[in-house]
Amino acid sequence: MADKSQHDTRSPRTASRRRVLTVAALAPVLTGVPADARALSAGPKNRALIAPVVTHLADWAEVGQALGRPGDMRRFMYHTGLPRTDLRVFSRGIRINPALALGTHVSFVRYADHSTLLMGDAVVTERELQDFSDALHEHGIMQTAIHKHLLAHEPDVWWVHVHAHSHDPATVARGLRAAFDRTGTPPAPPAAPAPPVDLDTTAIDAAMGVKGIADGEIYKSTYVRRETVADGDLALPAGLGSTTSVNFQPLGGGRAALSGDLVLIADEVQSALVALRRGGVELVELHNHHLTDKPRLFFVHYWAVGDAVRLAKAIRRAVDATNVVPMPGAGG
Repeated sequence: MADKSQHDTRSPRTASRRRVLTVAALAPVLTGVPADARALSAGPKNRALIAPVVTHLADWAEVGQALGRPGDMRRFMYHTGLPRTDLRVFSRGIRINPALALGTHVSFVRYADHSTLLMGDAVVTERELQDFSDALHEHGIMQTAIHKHLLAHEPDVWWVHVHAHSHDPATVARGLRAAFDRTGTPPAPPAAPAPPVDLDTTAIDAAMGVKGIADGEIYKSTYVRRETVADGDLALPAGLGSTTSVNFQPLGGGRAALSGDLVLIADEVQSALVALRRGGVELVELHNHHLTDKPRLFFVHYWAVGDAVRLAKAIRRAVDATNVVPMPGAGG
């Protein structure tokens, strides 16, 4: 018999896709996860993208109850924030405000085919990481990235991107709740008046070219990709999984600690990295957040400490190397 490896004319991409579809088909059998909780996104090629649909807060009551925490509507997304206010994290001697880089968040989006997509980013300690991961796996929720957002910091913290595509969002939410219950993630804090941001936000807005928003003491500038970004067959709404964020934590005297990430396609990566370094910004990580996004997106996490307006101008040069626009309604 001829050596099959010498005559297999399939392209590596075709072979890889067949392997992915085989694994996806077998996943519910191998893990014992109910079929309605498995990932649905992988579909036939050249299929028209499925659009998100507008929902209302009341449509997500069961999901909110399952999560055990209140959420809010952000255009197409039902969003729930779970800041790690229980953690005292220091990076380079600076205590990190949870709104700067320790904000677990999950978003649910309804689609025209009546399915629901979950995407989110969870902050877990190194001690929590494995149990948290096991709980996700037990409930059919995928991990699409595990990485760092900060340089040398204590205690050790990891960021885990989560993903599920299902016709039963309440079941997904219960799975998330089970995973969060294996961590020290606290209940939602009571609402309190936000303190003023101790920065020249007018000058920062001028430098960034976008109206920022305050999140407690943190000031945030946000951008989204100009092009439509898809996850499998699903068109992602602006702000879900394709966001550039620039976050300023006031340190007094006009100084700030900056943490955030740029969203880029491959051709933009090197120009953005060079622009960041020329502006005195430190690089933290370059990685992906997703498995089946189109176009393929990369994320550069960065860190800087110094005069907030000067750093805003430096970050803006890197932002301008990418195909983004201000987040719709970010400062409205």
